[in-house]
Amino acid sequence: MYIGQVSKDLLKWPRPCSPPVIKLEERTTAEYGMPSTHAMAATAISFTFVLASTDQYKFPLMLGLMGAFFFSTLVCLSRIYTGMHTVLDVMVGSLVSVLLTVVMYPVWDVIDHLMVTSPLCPVFCIVVPLVLCYNYPKLDYYSPTRADTTTILGAGAGAIIGFWINHQYISNTLIEAVSHSVPFFTNEILLTALAQFLVGIGVVLVTRQIIKNVTLTSLCFWYDVSMDDCGAKQQVNIEVPYKYITYSSIGLSATVLVPLLHRFLGLY
Repeated sequence: MYIGQVSKDLLKWPRPCSPPVIKLEERTTAEYGMPSTHAMAATAISFTFVLASTDQYKFPLMLGLMGAFFFSTLVCLSRIYTGMHTVLDVMVGSLVSVLLTVVMYPVWDVIDHLMVTSPLCPVFCIVVPLVLCYNYPKLDYYSPTRADTTTILGAGAGAIIGFWINHQYISNTLIEAVSHSVPFFTNEILLTALAQFLVGIGVVLVTRQIIKNVTLTSLCFWYDVSMDDCGAKQQVNIEVPYKYITYSSIGLSATVLVPLLHRFLGLY
């Protein structure tokens, strides 16, 4: 996602012209269009999910790949339909994700092992995203791409640190890959999944509200600016730490606090 967001501000290709495109979203001129990060995310998430789950569950690989292709295609078509991207935007975004997946797939296991075993993992996850966000390409006007990028990197960093904490202090053994059949949906499974979702989303929302208020209030006080000053909150010295701390806390709570709460409530 960082590659896609930075590429937008370096290439500076505009959104499709309207007319002939009918724009169904209002935030069309807030950022550039090439490549489509929605297409990148949809392609990366769907295909890596299939590839990562084939060792865990017994299902036809071709069926999984067809489902991933269908999902990513729907997302790409929706971006064209809403007037946010051209066909070239979504094609390039999808191809970039495919290329990155092919390049990174052989070293997935090595990276996963390092993420949960290396004592430097938390430091790496904190320092590298912050360096990238503070050195984000500067534009002549404000664009939400830096804030969106910081949000994504912060949430990812918090989640990885959460996995590291789980392995180091909560479960000190790596879970061996075991092949399971995909279970049939029963009322009990559906109710348990619904309860897990409600508990998880509740924790995430509470975490976001608390950390957002505390972080933003502290930063505005430190830099002596008003909480109502939107321009000040868009400055890099406030926006980056505020977004990063808020969403890394969400990633951390989602991977550590929520599973512990599920276990405490017996939601398995």
